[in-house]
Amino acid sequence: MTASEDARPRVEAGEGADSLAAAARAIVENPDLAAKVRLAKWTAKAWFGGRLSLGAQSSTLTMPDRPGRPERPVLLPPREMPRRTTGGLRGRIALLHALAHIELNAVDMTWDLIGRFVRAPVPRSFFDDWVQVGLEEAKHFELLAKRLVALGSSYGEHPAHDGLWQAAQATKGDLLARVAVVPLVLEARGLDVTPAMQVQLRAAGDEPSADILAIIYRDEKRHVAFGAKWFRYLCAREQRPPEPTFHALVRTYFRGPIKPPFNDKARSEAGLTPGFYKPLSAMGLGR
Repeated sequence: MTASEDARPRVEAGEGADSLAAAARAIVENPDLAAKVRLAKWTAKAWFGGRLSLGAQSSTLTMPDRPGRPERPVLLPPREMPRRTTGGLRGRIALLHALAHIELNAVDMTWDLIGRFVRAPVPRSFFDDWVQVGLEEAKHFELLAKRLVALGSSYGEHPAHDGLWQAAQATKGDLLARVAVVPLVLEARGLDVTPAMQVQLRAAGDEPSADILAIIYRDEKRHVAFGAKWFRYLCAREQRPPEPTFHALVRTYFRGPIKPPFNDKARSEAGLTPGFYKPLSAMGLGR
């Protein structure tokens, strides 16, 4: 980490972030994506180094309704997204751009979870796990953004859909729902589709991009495992059965489909056994 990355981050009105909660808000609301990544790295280092308080006693901190974003990319409803090119260099750039957008949303959703639920009665290790996830999501976005530049493009050159943040908005008042939907639905889907994308990129001779996806896949399995662990913990605390509770929460808070093919092996290795997701696939998710 450079000296500039280790410098004390700034939040609104130039105040220094002295707690995990304040730093999480600063990350989410920052529209400068390079600064967002640097701040995520700084916050993780400061948290694990014992230099940040939790900030749970703050009664004034609130998380923004939407994350800070630059002017580009243009954000569109999912149904209005143009059909993505799939062949050649243009297709690989379009794929990596879409993945970068997903990872950027993962950065904001993770730090939003930390800041929004900082007062929840959970062990400190809960925040240790999600700070680690927030750090890794920031690194994923950075890797993909740099790869786009290496391929002659950049993040923001293609339109992106505006549906992912809906999961954060829908679950902003329910920690159990947030843990159900983000790691155990959205990230788990990454375990299903990423291996095939790696094969596609290697077949095209794009080993650097495939290597980035290998890193993301490895980390995503750990993120799903954190989600499964804490979902079970929260269910046990509330004396709720995990699988039926998961089904009810996903049907209530998630708008997309849960559809095969599933990477059952990777999901099970992460603690997400078929009883969680296969009944949802069989019955659909109509509201």
